[in-house]
Amino acid sequence: MANLWAGRFERGMDGIVEEFNASIGFDKRMYNCDIDGSIAHVFMLSETGIVTERERDDIVSALEDIRNDIAGGRLALTVKQEDIHMAVEEALIARIGATGKKLHTARSRNDQSQTDVRLFFMRETVLILDALVELQRVILEKADVNIEELLVGFTHMQHAQPVTAGFHLMAYFQMFRRDIERLIDTRRRANQNPLGAGALGGTTFDIDRNRTTELLGFDSPCENAMDAVSDRDYIIEFLSGASISMMHVSRFAEEIVYWNSSEFGFISIDDSFCTGSSMMPQKKNPDIAELLRGKVGRVYGDLITLLTVMKGTPLSFNKDFQEDKEPLFDAIDVWRTSVSILAAMIEKMEYRSDEIQKHLAKGFLCATDMADSLVRQGIPFRDSHWLVGKMVKLCESKSCDMSDLSLEDLISLDPRFESLVLPDLSMMGCVSARKTFGGTAPSEVKRQIEVGRKWLATISEKSNP
Repeated sequence: MANLWAGRFERGMDGIVEEFNASIGFDKRMYNCDIDGSIAHVFMLSETGIVTERERDDIVSALEDIRNDIAGGRLALTVKQEDIHMAVEEALIARIGATGKKLHTARSRNDQSQTDVRLFFMRETVLILDALVELQRVILEKADVNIEELLVGFTHMQHAQPVTAGFHLMAYFQMFRRDIERLIDTRRRANQNPLGAGALGGTTFDIDRNRTTELLGFDSPCENAMDAVSDRDYIIEFLSGASISMMHVSRFAEEIVYWNSSEFGFISIDDSFCTGSSMMPQKKNPDIAELLRGKVGRVYGDLITLLTVMKGTPLSFNKDFQEDKEPLFDAIDVWRTSVSILAAMIEKMEYRSDEIQKHLAKGFLCATDMADSLVRQGIPFRDSHWLVGKMVKLCESKSCDMSDLSLEDLISLDPRFESLVLPDLSMMGCVSARKTFGGTAPSEVKRQIEVGRKWLATISEKSNP
């Protein structure tokens, strides 16, 4: 069968051009959305009197058979058919003849394609939301059982202050919370129906776009037909949100790689997320965390791909826009899989208290607490900061910790130490003192977890289409 659009052409495409032009190799995964869109369209056509009820029923029945044949691998899909839309329509006409040719009345592949993509987008992003919600659940549970597990907090990759593992995990909870909120917001803008926009200016048929909107579960029809067929903002928004979220995944993966190393030893990764060396029998490599760290580059590339495609394209539809699907599909797959794997890895990750304790003894993590204590006893902060710096220098020269300095040592730095009271410089004492809103004190981390659980309960309801 010749291309369904080929009436004004005298000869067909060159073979290499035909393959270059075809998108069926990747858009075939939208076949369910294409058939659902066509069924909604033909129901609307029958309700507005454009086709008969008998014609509608014949078309719907044949479309369902085609759906089953594609799912079962019984219908060959080749570049000859160009894309999934033409493949389904060609199969429909082959099965029911002239009646099948009526399906495309009052629509274009331009609005049909975008209807398919938006339907696919709405369905797939629900699964990503589910994966993000599960990741958040795992983080909350892991934080809850590690509220008092001490950990080194870093700035500039230098020992800074003691924190708890629960507190550290809740920082990532906030990152992924913003990812969820961005995705929900993008879905709200994407949930509009392009069907009925035609090629770019609507149609002369008296169709009911609100009816197809209702049948397909969209919130509303796209307001402007020209924008409907040329808009890819929602995909760009999605790719941007996916890039940010994958950056968060990569940051967590980076810390897993660091902390699993012999130099840190803060955590142990379950064997099911590691590989060995083909040469060195002792190795237990954090390959899966490294892959998560690497996958972000693909999603960044997907975003840049579509931004570049859309740059400078005039209204309305351009063939360039066919390049929207592969980056979208890739980002959907990579993001969802990465989030699910990270959740499973965190769930089985264990903190190694014995190794963490060794690091807590390094780097004078209690220095800020000492300075704060001096301030509370009447010494201006800048003087306190300078004085504690001198204490650190003295400790380094004596190879000891602050708590090991004698009163004579302290008085040699400043006579005022004779009347000062030293604070609790234990690691748990330092952590427990940071009970301001958002701090690392166990009581405050517990509050953060409770707030997180309440928020996640409301989001779980929104993740349904």
